[in-house]
Amino acid sequence: MAGTSASPVREAAGVMQVSPLAVSIEGRRRLLGDTPAALILIAPVIVLFAVAVVYPLVETIRLSFWDIQGLRKPSFIGFGNYVRLFSDAAFRSTLLTTLIFTIGTTVISVSIGWTLAMTCAFAPRQTLPFRVMIFAAFGISEAVSGYMWIGIYRADAGGLLNSLIQLFGFSGFSHAWLGDANTALWALIIAASWSGVGLPLMLIFAAIQAIPKSVLEAAYMDGAKPLSTMRHIMMPLSMPGVRVAVFINLLGALRAFDIIYILTGGGPVRSTETVGYFMYRESMTQFKLGYGAAATVILLLAVLIVSIPAIIQRTAGAK
Repeated sequence: MAGTSASPVREAAGVMQVSPLAVSIEGRRRLLGDTPAALILIAPVIVLFAVAVVYPLVETIRLSFWDIQGLRKPSFIGFGNYVRLFSDAAFRSTLLTTLIFTIGTTVISVSIGWTLAMTCAFAPRQTLPFRVMIFAAFGISEAVSGYMWIGIYRADAGGLLNSLIQLFGFSGFSHAWLGDANTALWALIIAASWSGVGLPLMLIFAAIQAIPKSVLEAAYMDGAKPLSTMRHIMMPLSMPGVRVAVFINLLGALRAFDIIYILTGGGPVRSTETVGYFMYRESMTQFKLGYGAAATVILLLAVLIVSIPAIIQRTAGAK
C-alpha cells in the first residue's frame, strides 16, 4: 500500500526535476535558432561600421608605410615615416603642445564643471536655467566658438578682452593674444575649455543627484557646513561622473582641430600646432600623404592609450 502511494509522488517529483544538461542543450538550440535573424538585423550596422571606420583605419595604416608626395610615384619605405617623425623637431614640439593643450583643457573644464556641479546641487531647481545655459555652450560647434573667440581676442580696440582691459584703466596690458607665441597656446586652451565645461557639469551633477538623500541629511543634522559637505561627501561620491568627464574631455582635446584652425591655424610659428593639425598640414597642404598618415597613427595610439583605463574599468564592472 505504501509502495503504491509513493509511486505517484516519485513520478510527480520526476516531472518537476529538469536535468541541467537538458536545459543547456535547449538553450543552445534556441541560441542557434536565433543567430540567423540576429545576424540579418545587425548586418547593416556591421557593413556601415566596416565602410566608415574599419576601411579608413586599415587604409591609413597602410599608407603610413609608403612615401607618397604629390604626383610622384609612391614607394614603400616601411617604418621610414615613423623614424622621420620622431627625428623631426617640429613633430616633437607638436607632441609637447598636444600634451599641454590636452591636459590644460581637461583640467580647466573638468575642475570648473565639478565646482559648478557641487554648487548647483544645493539648489537644483533654482540653478536649472544656469545649468542649461552652460550646457548650451557644449552644443555649439568648434568653428562657431572659434569665430566668437576671435572677436574676444582681437588685437585692436575692437577686441572684447582688450576693450575691457582699457575700460578698467589697464591699457598697458592690451595684447595681441593670438599673435604672440607666448600667449597664443594659453588663449587657445581657455577658448577650448569654455565650451568643454557643460558636459562635466551635467555628468557630475547627475552623479551627485544619485547620492542617497539620507547621507546628505545626516551630514546636515550633524552640523556639517556646505564646504565640508562638498569636500567630504560630494567630492568622493561624485568620482564616477568625474572619471567619465575626464575621459570624454581627454578624447575631445586629443582630436581638437576646428577651433585651432579658426583661431590660430597652428601659429604663430607653429606654437599651437597639435598632432591633429600637424597631420592636416602635412597631408593636405604639403601633400605628404604617407607622412601625414603616420602622424594619424600616432594620434590613434594616443587615443587608445587614453581609452585603455576606461575599457578595463568597464570590463571589470561587467564581470
